[in-house]
Amino acid sequence: MNVKIVTLSHDTIKVYLKGEIDHHASLIIREDIDKYIDNRKIKNILFDFKDVSFMDSSGIGFIMGSYKLIQLYEGSLEIINISDTINRVIKLSGIDKLNIKISVNQR
Repeated sequence: MNVKIVTLSHDTIKVYLKGEIDHHASLIIREDIDKYIDNRKIKNILFDFKDVSFMDSSGIGFIMGSYKLIQLYEGSLEIINISDTINRVIKLSGIDKLNIKISVNQR
Protein backbone atom coordinates (compact mmCIF):
# COMPACT_ATOMS: atom_id res chain seq x y z
CA MET A 1 0.00 0.00 0.00
CA ASN A 2 1.23 3.39 -0.99
CA VAL A 3 -0.12 6.59 0.62
CA LYS A 4 0.46 10.16 -0.51
CA ILE A 5 -0.98 13.04 1.53
CA VAL A 6 -1.38 16.40 -0.19
CA THR A 7 -2.41 19.54 1.70
CA LEU A 8 -5.14 21.39 -0.22
CA SER A 9 -5.64 24.15 2.37
CA HIS A 10 -4.83 24.82 6.04
CA ASP A 11 -7.52 22.35 7.17
CA THR A 12 -8.05 20.06 4.15
CA ILE A 13 -6.01 17.16 2.80
CA LYS A 14 -6.31 14.80 -0.13
CA VAL A 15 -5.05 11.28 0.47
CA TYR A 16 -4.07 9.24 -2.57
CA LEU A 17 -4.18 5.51 -1.85
CA LYS A 18 -2.58 2.88 -4.06
CA GLY A 19 -2.61 -0.91 -3.82
CA GLU A 20 -4.51 -3.17 -1.44
CA ILE A 21 -6.14 -2.09 1.81
CA ASP A 22 -5.96 -5.12 4.06
CA HIS A 23 -5.39 -5.52 7.82
CA HIS A 24 -1.68 -4.65 7.74
CA ALA A 25 -2.04 -1.72 5.33
CA SER A 26 -5.05 -0.24 7.12
CA LEU A 27 -3.11 -0.05 10.41
CA ILE A 28 -0.25 1.82 8.75
CA ILE A 29 -2.56 4.15 6.81
CA ARG A 30 -4.63 4.96 9.85
CA GLU A 31 -1.61 5.68 12.02
CA ASP A 32 -0.07 7.99 9.40
CA ILE A 33 -3.31 9.85 8.72
CA ASP A 34 -4.28 10.18 12.39
CA LYS A 35 -0.90 11.75 13.20
CA TYR A 36 -1.20 14.11 10.24
CA ILE A 37 -4.72 15.17 11.27
CA ASP A 38 -3.82 15.68 14.93
CA ASN A 39 -0.59 17.58 14.22
CA ARG A 40 -2.18 19.95 11.70
CA LYS A 41 -5.76 20.12 13.03
CA ILE A 42 -7.13 18.91 9.71
CA LYS A 43 -10.93 19.10 9.43
CA ASN A 44 -11.59 17.75 5.95
CA ILE A 45 -10.27 14.65 4.21
CA LEU A 46 -10.67 13.61 0.60
CA PHE A 47 -9.67 9.97 0.04
CA ASP A 48 -8.84 9.11 -3.58
CA PHE A 49 -9.33 5.39 -4.21
CA LYS A 50 -8.49 5.53 -7.93
CA ASP A 51 -5.52 3.17 -7.57
CA VAL A 52 -6.90 0.88 -4.86
CA SER A 53 -7.21 -2.65 -6.23
CA PHE A 54 -8.65 -4.38 -3.14
CA MET A 55 -10.21 -3.51 0.20
CA ASP A 56 -11.47 -5.87 2.92
CA SER A 57 -13.34 -5.17 6.16
CA SER A 58 -10.25 -3.68 7.78
CA GLY A 59 -10.49 -0.92 5.18
CA ILE A 60 -13.98 -0.22 6.46
CA GLY A 61 -12.49 0.09 9.94
CA PHE A 62 -9.88 2.54 8.67
CA ILE A 63 -12.56 4.68 6.99
CA MET A 64 -14.73 4.61 10.14
CA GLY A 65 -11.76 5.57 12.31
CA SER A 66 -10.96 8.53 10.06
CA TYR A 67 -14.63 9.54 10.00
CA LYS A 68 -14.86 9.50 13.81
CA LEU A 69 -11.66 11.52 14.18
CA ILE A 70 -12.81 14.13 11.66
CA GLN A 71 -16.15 14.38 13.48
CA LEU A 72 -14.22 15.53 16.58
CA TYR A 73 -13.03 18.51 14.53
CA GLU A 74 -16.51 19.02 13.04
CA GLY A 75 -15.10 18.28 9.61
CA SER A 76 -16.05 16.19 6.61
CA LEU A 77 -14.85 13.10 4.81
CA GLU A 78 -15.22 12.35 1.12
CA ILE A 79 -14.27 9.22 -0.82
CA ILE A 80 -13.78 9.51 -4.57
CA ASN A 81 -12.91 7.23 -7.48
CA ILE A 82 -13.99 3.98 -5.87
CA SER A 83 -14.46 0.91 -8.03
CA ASP A 84 -17.79 -0.91 -8.27
CA THR A 85 -16.35 -3.73 -6.14
CA ILE A 86 -15.25 -1.40 -3.33
CA ASN A 87 -18.57 0.42 -3.61
CA ARG A 88 -20.34 -2.88 -2.88
CA VAL A 89 -18.15 -3.42 0.21
CA ILE A 90 -18.96 0.09 1.39
CA LYS A 91 -22.70 -0.41 0.87
CA LEU A 92 -22.66 -3.76 2.68
CA SER A 93 -20.96 -2.09 5.64
CA GLY A 94 -23.49 0.74 5.84
CA ILE A 95 -20.87 3.47 5.54
CA ASP A 96 -22.87 4.96 2.69
CA LYS A 97 -25.58 5.84 5.25
CA LEU A 98 -23.22 8.16 7.14
CA ASN A 99 -22.54 11.77 6.27
CA ILE A 100 -19.77 10.80 3.85
CA LYS A 101 -19.82 11.81 0.20
CA ILE A 102 -18.92 8.81 -2.00
CA SER A 103 -18.19 8.95 -5.73
CA VAL A 104 -17.81 5.85 -7.91
CA ASN A 105 -14.98 5.86 -10.45
CA GLN A 106 -16.25 6.90 -13.87
CA ARG A 107 -14.16 4.61 -16.09
